[in-house]
Order: sequence, then structure tokens, then C-alpha cells
Amino acid sequence: MTDTPETPLLDQISRPADLKALSDAHLIQLSKELRSETISAVSVTGGHLGAGLGVVELTVALHAVFDTPRDKIIWDVGHQCYPHKILTERRDRIRTLRMKDGLSGFTKRSESPYDPFGAAHSSTSISAALGFAVARDLGGVVPEGLGDAIAVIGDGSMSAGMAYEAMNNAGHLKKRMIVILNDNEMSIAPPVGAMSSYLSRLYAEEPFQDLKAAAKGAVSLLPEPFREGARRAKDMLKGMAVGGTLFEQLGFSYLGPIDGHDLNQLLPVLRTVKQRATGPILIHVLTKKGKGYGPAEKARDKGHGVSKFNVVTGEQKKTPSNAPSYTSVFAQSLMAEAAEDDKICAVTAAMPDGTGLNLFAERYPSRCFDVGIAEQHGVTFSAALAAGGMKPFCAMYSTFLQRGYDQVVHDVAIQRLPVRFAIDRAGLVGADGATHAGAFDVAFLANLPGFVVMAAADEAELKHMVATAAAYDDGPIAFRFPRGEGNGVNMPERGIPLEIGKGRIIKVGSKVALLSFGTRLGEVEKAAEALEAKGITPTIADARFAKPLDRDLILSLAADHEVLITIEEGAIGGFGSHVAQLLAEEGVFDQGLKYRSMVLPDIFIDQANPEDMYAVAGMNAEHIEAKVLDVLGVASLNSQRA
Repeated sequence: MTDTPETPLLDQISRPADLKALSDAHLIQLSKELRSETISAVSVTGGHLGAGLGVVELTVALHAVFDTPRDKIIWDVGHQCYPHKILTERRDRIRTLRMKDGLSGFTKRSESPYDPFGAAHSSTSISAALGFAVARDLGGVVPEGLGDAIAVIGDGSMSAGMAYEAMNNAGHLKKRMIVILNDNEMSIAPPVGAMSSYLSRLYAEEPFQDLKAAAKGAVSLLPEPFREGARRAKDMLKGMAVGGTLFEQLGFSYLGPIDGHDLNQLLPVLRTVKQRATGPILIHVLTKKGKGYGPAEKARDKGHGVSKFNVVTGEQKKTPSNAPSYTSVFAQSLMAEAAEDDKICAVTAAMPDGTGLNLFAERYPSRCFDVGIAEQHGVTFSAALAAGGMKPFCAMYSTFLQRGYDQVVHDVAIQRLPVRFAIDRAGLVGADGATHAGAFDVAFLANLPGFVVMAAADEAELKHMVATAAAYDDGPIAFRFPRGEGNGVNMPERGIPLEIGKGRIIKVGSKVALLSFGTRLGEVEKAAEALEAKGITPTIADARFAKPLDRDLILSLAADHEVLITIEEGAIGGFGSHVAQLLAEEGVFDQGLKYRSMVLPDIFIDQANPEDMYAVAGMNAEHIEAKVLDVLGVASLNSQRA
């Protein structure tokens, strides 16, 4: 069911300024219509549903009270921004979310002036809001002007240290800025750590119901100056040692908690803050992820990420799998290793489901650690686990591991600690676009002394690489694998450790050698079939290791072939660059070898399905075939004959 809902009031809204003419009662009605439109749009496109539904009323209130785009609303992570996009002159394109040439699933500066700061990773919003506030006060000039800066950050994102670094700095600078803590008790996974426990007490403790009533009574006195009722509610919170105390120690005025789904609370508070705030202020808003859509509210993840679905039933339309996903193969392989070795443990950063470690946690709860949105801590924690005699597998998405890079260098590599990095979402990932594309991990890991860097060509190879990592104790080791399902290859019963730094020959040919690193091997094999029809039979090899390189394999391929082409799902500076360095140092180029390296282009590739993204990158089978023909000069020979 994809019929669009009846939205008579929303139909009259073309831009946020139109909300100024609506009464509070009409804004409440608008919120209902906006929620229906959001559900309808995501049922067509798939995407992040629960987060947006949780902030519908907050989105309406912010745009009704503040003057966007002059005032800057900065959505942390940005996966809750679909209602915001509908209100900000993009409703006509909302059913292109996350599609090729469509709207981004996150905030994006190049897409709209209403997106002042792009985001898709967490915990950046307070730093950005402070930057805008300081730019405003220093006379910065941007086309839309500079007014208030409002960061909207979830309680899960507040578990990251960067949020506190920003708040500490903001409290010191005392600039007028607004932070809205969107407390829904749910990031992607239930947030962990002392911060979330601290916020959760507001729900669990018995006095909360009285506090809520007191706060609501105090709100009725606003927007006039805070009177005795408001002070009393605030003092009660401070007396409980929850609520405002921590934030006020950081230099923020604290207001809350208030019901984030009640515009009768939100609107007067926001209006008062706009009129009266002089320094940094934090508004604590309680919301419910997936609010207003039964299937999302009932789902364990509150409808965080969904495929296309039936609006009436909530049933998602998922394509049947022909092969197990790489993520599930990793998880099952790790559990098999952990069954044999009680020193194996696993660490993830708020992504147990995404990395498959939710399965590991069910079987080995004492050996699985979700550290929250805190990749830096997760890496150093893993380093100390290794120093303490454990065998930690640090499982993170490629783009999330970037956040902990200094710790990878300083705490792991320099100390040669045997942390096993399981790098999910390697290569181009599709609808999440450039912010989640795993393009750089090979380059930023393979340049570190003593690191072993592997890439699985298929799901069977991944199983062997998990076993390799489990058996390796001489230093840090990493293996990367993509999103999505495998190739349907025959799976070994157990993973067998690979010889470190040794690749494999897949097929022997002549003249041209194709050396693949990672899951482009399938495309290499398709290209080879097409080339054979033209009378060219390439040798195909799977490098397996970007570091240490298989010197003997590479040098023999160079010696026995006229052309050597490497293929990898990574940026310039990765596997191909290391191969080129080896060939240069060995004097191979002096002998006339024709060498090419196929890598991701030096651009950020916008969202599309993975095949289309690899087409933009020029790395599908037809592009590999064309590269071979070009290097051999076959195309030019044909044109001369014609």
C-alpha cells in the first residue's frame, strides 16, 4: 500500500515560514499529517523510520518558533531528518530518499540551505552549533544569515566523548546556543554506560510522575519569566541529583524534562528560550522512537532501519537471500572460534546487530562488550584486553573505525598488540551513500608498521580469515568484508588459518594478470570470461593480503605477463599503491611492465544501489574488460584495421 495520505494542512505548507501563520491547534494537526506523510514516504523508499517519527512534534515546533534557514537546526546523525526535509521545500522529492540522484537519507549541505551542517555519524552537532554561534558573534557572513544555533542530539549520541568536549567548551565560551537533548532511551542499540543509566532514572524512579506534573504546571506559566512553580520543579530535579545538575556543571542552563510529543509543552518552552536565552542552554526533551506507528513502536529497534513496507501491516518487503550475508558469516565463524578458545572476546561500538555481535552476545554474554558510540574508547579498550592476555575482535564498520584512528596508531600499532579488527561495510554500501562507504581503511591501516591487512574475496574466504585472525598473536590484524549477501560459494565446515602474506592463483593464463584484492574478484572473473571470447586469457589471482604483500606471487606475475592490473574496493593509496611501490623498488618497471591500478575514484560517490555506485567508480566487469583492452591497445588496433 503506497497511497498517499490525506494532508490538507500540510499541503498548504511550502516552506517553514508558512508555519508562523498557524495557531498552536493547527500545528498539532500539522504534526499528525507530517507523521502520516513520513510513514507513507518511507514505505516507498525504505530507510530510517523510527528516529524521524520520534521527532515529528519537535520538528514542527522548531520550525514554527525559529527562523530557518537563518537560524541553524543541526540534527545529530541526521537519520531523523525526514520530517524536516518535508517541511523545508523538499516534499516533492521525499519519495526519492536514498535513491540514485534522489534526496540523501541524512542532512547534506549541498542539498539545501536548511541543512546547515551535514551529518551521518553521531555526536558532531554540539561542536557544529558552537562553531556557528561563534561565527555569528565574530561577524561571519553566509547567504542565509546567521542567527541562533540549535543542536538536536539523542541520548545515545551523548554517550560519545565529543559531545562532552563540545559542551565543556561551550560552557566556557558562554555563547548563546541551544542544545536539545532528545532522550528516547534508544540509539540504534539500547545505549549503554553511565550516561544512559543517569537519564533512565528519570523514567524509573517513582517521583517522576509528580515531577512531570510539576514541570507541566510550570510550563503553563511561561513564556513569562520563570516563576516559583518552574523554579520548584527545577529545584526538585536538582535535589534528586539527576536532570540539570551535570549539565549545569558544564556551564549550561538546564530546562526539562518536557514531553517531546506535547506541543503545548514544547512551543512555550522554545518561545521563551528564543526570547530570553543569553548563554548556552540545554532543553531535555523526552520522546519515543517510532512514535505514532504501531509496527515501529512494537519493533525491538523501533523501526530504526527498514526496507520498503506495507503501511497497514508494517510488513517489510525484503528480497529473499540466495546466500548468507557476510555479516552473519563473520558472526557464526567467530562463535565457532570462541567455542574452542575462551580467550576470544568481542567489542563493538553501539552496533551489535549491524556487526552480527548480537548473536555472539547471546551465546557468550560475558565475553561481548558494547561500549556505546565511543569508537576511540572501544579501540583502546580492545588494546588493553589484548595486553591482558585476551584475544579481542574489535568489530566496527569501516567508516566508524575512522573515528578511532589515533587509538589504532597509538594504542594498538605502536605497541604491536594483537587486536583483531573485523571491518564490516567495506567498499561502496548503497543507499547510505558517501558517509558510510568503506573506502579508506586499507590505505590507513596498511601504512602502519606491523599491521596485517586482509580482504575476503567471498564468504568462504571470510571464514578462513576469522580463523587466521584468531590464531595470529604477533601484532594487530584486520580483515574487511562488504555489506550484503555472499556469492553462494561452498562453505568449509571450519575456517582454516591462512599463511600470513600469501595469496592464491585462481586461474592460469597468459599475457595479462589480474590481481584482485577483496570481493571484486567475482567481477574480475566475469571480465575474464568476456576477454576469453576475444581470444585473451588472463591469469587471475586473489591477493588476500594488502600487508604483508605476497612478494613472490606479485613478482612472478610481473615477470610472466606483459600487463599487470590490480583491482580493489578502496581509495588511492591502498593495495595497488603498495604493489606499485614493491614493483618500483624491485626495478620491475625498468623492464617494461605495463601496470595499472583500478581503485575507487578520487571523489565521494552519492547514494545509489551498489552496482550503480561501482559503475560510477568504473569497477564493474565491463570496466575491467575495457581496462585490459585499453592497456593492450586492442581498441586502437581495431580502429586502425577499420
